[in-house]
Amino acid sequence: MRLKRILAITLAAGMAMTSLTACGGGKTAETTAADQTTAAGKTEETTAGGSGEKKVLSVTTWDNDTSPQFQAVIDAYTEANPDVEIKIIDTSADEYNNSLGISLSAAQPDPDIIWVKDMGSMLQMADKKQLLPLDDFMKTDNFDLSVYNGAAEQLQYNGVTYGLPYRSDWYVLYYNKDLFDAAGVEYPSNDMTWEEYYDLAAKMTSGEGSAKVYGAHNHTWQALVTNWAVQDGKHTVVDKDYSFVKPWYEAAVKLQDDGVIQDYSTLKTANIHYSSVFKNQQAAMMPMGTWFIATMIQSRAADETSFNWGVARIPHPADTEAGYTVGALTPIGISAYTDEPELSWDFVKFASSEEAANILAQQGVFTGIQTEESLKTIASAEFFPEGEENVEALSYTHYSFDRPLDPQIEEIRKVLDEVHEMIMIKQYSIDDGIKELNERVAEIKGW
Repeated sequence: MRLKRILAITLAAGMAMTSLTACGGGKTAETTAADQTTAAGKTEETTAGGSGEKKVLSVTTWDNDTSPQFQAVIDAYTEANPDVEIKIIDTSADEYNNSLGISLSAAQPDPDIIWVKDMGSMLQMADKKQLLPLDDFMKTDNFDLSVYNGAAEQLQYNGVTYGLPYRSDWYVLYYNKDLFDAAGVEYPSNDMTWEEYYDLAAKMTSGEGSAKVYGAHNHTWQALVTNWAVQDGKHTVVDKDYSFVKPWYEAAVKLQDDGVIQDYSTLKTANIHYSSVFKNQQAAMMPMGTWFIATMIQSRAADETSFNWGVARIPHPADTEAGYTVGALTPIGISAYTDEPELSWDFVKFASSEEAANILAQQGVFTGIQTEESLKTIASAEFFPEGEENVEALSYTHYSFDRPLDPQIEEIRKVLDEVHEMIMIKQYSIDDGIKELNERVAEIKGW
């Protein structure tokens, strides 16, 4: 497939995405982008050019030290606006929503800017009036939403815009080319069913003990099972009957029992991050979001890793054509409690602009604005895997949401997480888990 056609397919697929899946790990931290001398809160400082008031914006991020998705835009903004300093409030992905919720409940001016980790939390913040509506800002600036190809409209809640599309992600399959070469096995293709993937994972499993190489790796998120159950677009993770997830849990448990993937309990107890598994070449393949492309590029650039890796389209159900995937959107919004609303809007505009899209593309990050230029930039980035098949992997034909735009999705996700863990550690049978999902979700939804 020619590059131009591939990029056109990706662009044509559009930005029909309304949720977020993101990576996890790291410790809570608070740092400053421009320099490390900023005290907590809003302060008056001396600028590089002389005395005067230096404006300070605070932004929330997660896992900022392991991904360039935030820092690259923050650095570009402060370089263009030397009189503005950005205070970064960084939290691990797993603790982000909880930490942000506690902060906002105090109704303090920090943070000013909020990167929204998932759509459910955005709806909750909107219902609590913790997010500043952006519509008046957009009207004043004659802001053009068409650059987001419909994604911005899908972020509107009750007719109000609380966030703009910052970045987009969807699931692909990462693989270790060196491990495949050593085994004399062909690389994963861009048209592979899940059954073919399971067989390939078994073939690529070798060794014992600490030297064992697993054929595949499933992170502990329930999304690494339920995503494939909604991949065909026939269901969502908010449903009255969860029997549709049964074959996917059967497959996940079997992979675990057969030793093709690391068992859930070990990963959970040891708090093993998926990036370390892949970077340490402990797994031949790994389903993960496109955000991990930037992580691997960054890792190679820093000489943290040296092996050759590739990317393929995510496998698909046997009755579904290649190109179906599951994905997410990261919005960026403004806290309702900010004491710098105009400056915050200026930052949000920049962070969700075409200029920022091209900056992030150089880091291998897919953004809310997908231009042919930005996609070509990602595909031609240093350390992006060579080969037309790797570029083709960036295209998709159908995009399902990992989490639907539902006001109660966070409550439901908690149930999904709890039942997922009980199934994977075999405290529940799969049938018992499905029964509990049906009962608890029906209670939440009032069905």
